Amino acid sequence: MDIKDTDLLEAFLDAVWAERGLSRNTLQSYRYDLTSLARLQEQRGRRLQDASREDLLHFLARQMQAGRSPRSLSRYLSGIRQFYQWLLREGRIQQDPSALIESPKLGRGLPKALSESQVVALLEAPDTSTALGLRDRTMLEVMYATGLRVSELTGLRAANISISQGIVRVMGKGGKERLVPLGEEALSWMQRYLENSRPALMRGGDCAEVFVTARRSGMTRQAFWHSIRKYANAAGITHPVSPHMLRHSFATHLLNHGADLRVVQLLLGHSDLSTTQIYTHIAREGLKRLHRKHHPRG
Repeated sequence: MDIKDTDLLEAFLDAVWAERGLSRNTLQSYRYDLTSLARLQEQRGRRLQDASREDLLHFLARQMQAGRSPRSLSRYLSGIRQFYQWLLREGRIQQDPSALIESPKLGRGLPKALSESQVVALLEAPDTSTALGLRDRTMLEVMYATGLRVSELTGLRAANISISQGIVRVMGKGGKERLVPLGEEALSWMQRYLENSRPALMRGGDCAEVFVTARRSGMTRQAFWHSIRKYANAAGITHPVSPHMLRHSFATHLLNHGADLRVVQLLLGHSDLSTTQIYTHIAREGLKRLHRKHHPRG
């Protein structure tokens, strides 16, 4: 990629981080997507800054041909729009080439959740007689008890946890802070992990993150994803399970047991209630299944 395009891209990422406080994951996505666009432009003998509407459509068409989903295309377009709107504000271009490109239509799929019995089987899958198993059980318990995003879970630090009050302080998307109760079960596992497993894994080393690996470094999202799939197989869950599915299960089970939607919104860290309302559809479908199964005229 041209050095000028690289400098321009980094200046844009610095600007949007300062203006909007975007997460590291979002910034990495923007960098990856715009670098892909810049390389395609370079192959065609053009600069990233000088892209036309046709160039952007060509790039998106290439992504479609590569099998990208409408949701992925929407993400690509979001980063592209942010970039060219910034160039326009900075006076580096006279027209925004992304302005007249329509976003792909996305169907609003319902998030998948585990049943309560499946969650119990998943939580009980790790071998807690080992340091790694105790760590994994604690991570699963905390995620299900709090509904944290996986990046929030792996990014937890000791200062974020109050054992005496039984809460975690979470820095969510956009730098928004929220307090989430751990609950007695997750708190008990957290205490066991901090007293026994973590010191054994760290072996006198130092790491800012609460959840650590045998290499004395912070647990990564990818490593936890791998662990959760391993434990799901051990628990006899046949469909794919992801960390985000535990977050969905947390919200769905709360609503199934009568929790207020706005409380669930606060716990999940959603800025808009409409984002949380999708879980009411899952709860409603669960009630319909129970009615069909148990009602004499169901």
